[in-house]
Amino acid sequence: MGIEEEIKQSTFKSEYQKAYINMVYTSNWLQQVQAAQFKPYGLTLPQYNILRILRGQHPKPATVSLLIERMLDKTSNASRIVDKLEAKALVTRKQCADDRRTVDVLITDKGLNLLQDIDRQEIVHFADIAKLTDKEAQQLNSLLDKIRK
Repeated sequence: MGIEEEIKQSTFKSEYQKAYINMVYTSNWLQQVQAAQFKPYGLTLPQYNILRILRGQHPKPATVSLLIERMLDKTSNASRIVDKLEAKALVTRKQCADDRRTVDVLITDKGLNLLQDIDRQEIVHFADIAKLTDKEAQQLNSLLDKIRK
């Protein structure tokens, strides 16, 4: 279904306006789809994002500032998210040996196992975007990168 049908708007001021609205709508739609996919695992998208960052760092720890740098959603409160993940025993925190003002965050075995379970379902996460050919996905990536430059 085209954006016109999705938002019940038949005309746009320009193709640029239509493209912008289409990107915002699609971004929100993807977030809703992902939220539904992570719900059975008791995770939000920002929590999943932090776990993936920590898995990439594993076995090295990450600081909260590194997590903030690498997060997809820069408006998320990384400290609060780490608190919630720690309460679920998916991460641990400890004071950095080199800098007592810094806290190191590590993913636990439980967190790694949860990500493995989610990875087994990865086809679900990419099912909608898999409608694109490899060439179309490359073109989409190039266009999105160009917009952010």
